[in-house]
Order: sequence, then C-alpha cells, then structure tokens
Amino acid sequence: MDILIPIITLVVGLVGGFFIGVYYLRKQMESMQNNPEMLRDMAKRMGYNVNQKQMNQMQQMLKNQQKRKR
Repeated sequence: MDILIPIITLVVGLVGGFFIGVYYLRKQMESMQNNPEMLRDMAKRMGYNVNQKQMNQMQQMLKNQQKRKR
C-alpha cells in the first residue's frame, strides 16, 4: 500500500498535466489565429521573416486545423 499510492498519484498527475497542457496549447493557438502580431513574433523567434502572403497562409492553415477538430 505504501508503494501503490505514490504510483497512482504520479500517474494521475501526469495524465492531468498532459490534458492541462493540451488545453493551454489550444487556447494559445486560437489567440495566435486572431492576432497576427503573435504569429509574426513566434516566426521571428524561430528565425523566420514572414511577409503578408505567408502570414495569410499561416492564418488560413490555423483556421482549417481548427475546423477539422470540431
């Protein structure tokens, strides 16, 4: 019993953390879709300079992914 409770607690914590992380990431992606400056900033941090055409493509891609998940 002394070994079983910490293992169960660990598993529950990992599963809960995973779902909280997925929820947070989805919310961030939705806010990026609505805010092109966030997308541009993320691209700059990754080392890419994007023009307006590429920004429109990224926003369209995010919208299409969101539609597929619903």
